[in-house]
Amino acid sequence: MAVVSWKEILLLTGLVVGCYWNSLSCGFVFDDVSAILDNKDLRPSTPVRNLFLNDFWGTPMAEERSHKSYRPLTVLTFRLNYLFSELSAASYHLLNVVLHAVVCVLFLRVCRSFLDKTSSLVAALLFAVHPIHTEAVTGVVGRAELLSSIFLLAAFLAYTKSTGADQSIVWAPIALTVVLVAAATLCKEQGITVVGICCVHEVFVAQGFTLPMLLDTLRQVLQGKDGFPYAVLQTLLKLIVLVISTLLLVIIRVQVIQSQLPVFTRFDNPAAVSPTPSRQLTFNYLLPVNAWLLLNPSELCCDWTMGTIPLVESLLDLRNLATLVFYTFLGLLAYHSLRYRHSSAKTVIMALSLIVLPFVPASNLFFPVGFVVAERVLYVPSMGFCVLVAHGFNIVSHKGHLKKISWLMIGVLLTTHAVKTFNRNWDWESEYTLFTSALKVNKNNAKLWNNVGHALENQSNYAKALQYFLQATRVQPDDIGAHMNVGRTYKNLNKSKEAEDAYLVAKSLMPQVIPGKKYATRVAPNHLNVYINLANLIRANDSRLEEADQLYRQAISMRPDFKQAYISRGELLLKMNKLTEARDAYLRALELDRTNADLWYNLAIVNIEMKDPSEALKNFNHALELNPRHKLALFNSALLMQESGEPKFWPEANRRFLTYVEEEPDDANGYFNLGMLAMDANENAAAERWMRKAIGLQAGFRSALFNLALLYSQSKREMDALPVLDELLRHHPEHIKGLILKGDILMNHKKDTRGAKVCFERILRMDPTNVQGKHNLCVVYFEERDLPRAERCLEETLALAPNEEYVRRHLSIVRSKMAAMSAAGQPLTSTEGATMSAKEENPQRAKESAEEGEEEGRGADAVGDENNVRKSSAESLQDVGVDPSESVDSSTPDKRTKGKSTKEIKDIEEKRAAALKRLEEIERILSAD
Repeated sequence: MAVVSWKEILLLTGLVVGCYWNSLSCGFVFDDVSAILDNKDLRPSTPVRNLFLNDFWGTPMAEERSHKSYRPLTVLTFRLNYLFSELSAASYHLLNVVLHAVVCVLFLRVCRSFLDKTSSLVAALLFAVHPIHTEAVTGVVGRAELLSSIFLLAAFLAYTKSTGADQSIVWAPIALTVVLVAAATLCKEQGITVVGICCVHEVFVAQGFTLPMLLDTLRQVLQGKDGFPYAVLQTLLKLIVLVISTLLLVIIRVQVIQSQLPVFTRFDNPAAVSPTPSRQLTFNYLLPVNAWLLLNPSELCCDWTMGTIPLVESLLDLRNLATLVFYTFLGLLAYHSLRYRHSSAKTVIMALSLIVLPFVPASNLFFPVGFVVAERVLYVPSMGFCVLVAHGFNIVSHKGHLKKISWLMIGVLLTTHAVKTFNRNWDWESEYTLFTSALKVNKNNAKLWNNVGHALENQSNYAKALQYFLQATRVQPDDIGAHMNVGRTYKNLNKSKEAEDAYLVAKSLMPQVIPGKKYATRVAPNHLNVYINLANLIRANDSRLEEADQLYRQAISMRPDFKQAYISRGELLLKMNKLTEARDAYLRALELDRTNADLWYNLAIVNIEMKDPSEALKNFNHALELNPRHKLALFNSALLMQESGEPKFWPEANRRFLTYVEEEPDDANGYFNLGMLAMDANENAAAERWMRKAIGLQAGFRSALFNLALLYSQSKREMDALPVLDELLRHHPEHIKGLILKGDILMNHKKDTRGAKVCFERILRMDPTNVQGKHNLCVVYFEERDLPRAERCLEETLALAPNEEYVRRHLSIVRSKMAAMSAAGQPLTSTEGATMSAKEENPQRAKESAEEGEEEGRGADAVGDENNVRKSSAESLQDVGVDPSESVDSSTPDKRTKGKSTKEIKDIEEKRAAALKRLEEIERILSAD
């Protein structure tokens, strides 16, 4: 066997790079989104063992919605890509190009076993540039084909060394072959077909048998004339070992998918659900369609499902002629290769084995698959095609008068294919370019219209996306997913009535439940999301909550293991304040999936609503064990620790808030809560820094502004507090506690009685019944020595709060002072301002007023700001789609903790003591001469 030279390796590698270098600028498109962007198995936080428990898309194999594609070695390479470059698409594409170059070199080495040096190089060059490979090389998910091909070719090369020089069996290469076959199968299922290729090579190439010879030997054995020749026995022994190994791999594979085939719908493969003879005629017609793509790859399409290829419904359909021609040509080639022993026959039989055997799993002839035509599955069969072309070139080039023409033709073929491949790569640049290029080839595929709409939807171009989704419903009126897309887009355009109508059309297309018949056998599980979408839409109307719940229950009745329905129903029950039922819904979902961090998070939110903070914290911790960077669990568990008032929790709460702001550096709430924790710990410098950061990110952040002013006031930096309060009141002019704090600072530190009076009067204009503001205004009147007005003010305050004894006592003090001044002949009003003794007493009042402001800052403002509420569990759920163009709508109001924590109760007690002290000070002021 001729080895591959370095010059040939460099030539092939250079050609591959020249054809595919522009693929490095492509992003993640089509199936890449599910396999890469949405696949949690790529993340370092996911245990590696999950790769061997889940399918190619990250779905547990045990789940009904699983695609049953078990390719852990391929996913492992994606995970390595993520480890080095996370979601940088260029690195994924670069590795694909490298793998394709490796396949080309291995293929050249394989060709050397049954082609001459020149012909094998021609076959490898054609394979390197063939445009049919763009889906496998430029599409990242095509890596399954590349890796499987590497192990497939390596397994074949290993097997060719299993015969010794003395025709004895060498077992080490056979053992290596079995290992490599297993590896190929763990990259993609078709890898197991290399066993058949090895068997063909052993019988017809290595042993040199022909079909007549095999039949003659078998006849003699059956007639008892002679036993099996020794060479035949050796061949049988080797093949038996290969076959038994293959059967073991098949048994293991069946166990992995739990003896279940994936669920496909008639939209994925219309012929699969068609009656006889339409099903058989269509499936057989697909064979010449695939052959034509190899012969003439001028019109390539990323998706051939739905109505791309109309069904062949009659024997009179002219397309049956193409099927007949294909089988005739294939039969002639097989006859030629099986009847004769010369080298040409051996080359053709190996080419046919490379074409036919790897294609069998995707042919639909033995079991249905989830597609009509898929260009990537032609990656290995194209090797056999390239061998046939190279073999034909070899025959023609040896005819003297055709030699130059043959070289010219092969040169033109390689050049045109290379140019086509290079240009085809640009189609994979984005989802929009990919699907619009597909629509140029085929306009009868609703899925393509859906996917262009989805690409526009990702750009927030909802109006134009709607046009494509509506066209999809016209192309395929019974496409449930298309109507779901229309409904979702109408919702994004705030057209709720139209959205509901679209969802109702989709719901009407769902098959009716047949008692005793498994629902999943008749419709794809994702289509059940129409119930979720419709329920999520109508539950925005509080009068229709029961109707929404009925839809969730209907989905659950169809599929008791429908996890998403339990999750969405739990959200609704939480909104309906049916806390026990909501908890039960989440617990049921957790029975189906205990590794879902979002579910533990949602359950914790229910625990908070049920006033069980300790259980909530446990469930938050469960979520963080599964996903240490779960943003909502980090935020809300830290908030819960902060609200507990237990200093032992503060360091962990601080760590979680710090991790949260690493994940969400632009969320002011994280920095604000770090500031609140620092205030609790009396770390004023850190508190000021975090509050300033929060305010810088969110101008007019009410809670941060008020608490920063409060921090300055408590730190005796009242002059620094004033500009902060001014900014607060500019954004929130009706902030009463801010006005109270500003009034106290103006009166006690700037000696600006008039400014303080303006603050308290503003409060009363907004809320004439505000006792605190009214009472403070009364004190201002007393400071101004306007005793009659102070008296009237306190009388009005007493009318507002007749049970407040301190107001009654202060009114009595003012009246006594007025009587004493009248008896002494002193005027009851003065324009000279307050006496020195009154001014000296007021700083204590400012502090006390600030403490009352703190009660609001840490109670209402600190956790009640519209931008600082407990995050809703709905925000953590992934949309589920029928295909890349569909998604489930989800919207639920935010949830908060209710009730007072131990820390809040302690603060209230402290404030009560401060209020009593304040009363004593005010009485001293009012009693002063």
